[in-house]
Amino acid sequence: MRRIADLYPGEATTDARDAFIIADAARAMPHTLRAIDGEYETIAELEMIVGFDDDLAGEATRVANRLHGLLTQIHPSLERVLEPRLQHPAVLALLERFGSPSQIRKAGRRRLVTLLRPKAPRMAERLAEDIIAALDVRPSPFPAPMQPLWWSRAWPYR
Repeated sequence: MRRIADLYPGEATTDARDAFIIADAARAMPHTLRAIDGEYETIAELEMIVGFDDDLAGEATRVANRLHGLLTQIHPSLERVLEPRLQHPAVLALLERFGSPSQIRKAGRRRLVTLLRPKAPRMAERLAEDIIAALDVRPSPFPAPMQPLWWSRAWPYR
């Protein structure tokens, strides 16, 4: 299947692109595809593999959402910096090595760059600077929104 995909432009693998390639190959080159027999063992193995993949994807999403929620509660400005790269290996190594914002601040810029560089060589300097700048912003004691609704001009009952 990968050799057939190499015949088409682009390198991104999405479900829509894969479906298009399979459909086009079935139309233009039917001899390159083989049918899955109705063998129970083959179908059961494929269903098991797909089930494992679904479980892993669900677990990865759950962990990412948990990290996002914890960072939002602990230090919102740090979360804004790390959120787009939350699943990047360098960010995960940072969170694993230094468990809290105070430990990250105590480590300093140089140690952050040293830790980030092996897993993110091009963005280590910039990410370390962004993290230090985010840690300098004092976290708000109020959860969002910053003011109670009854202070807001949008409050309908005055």
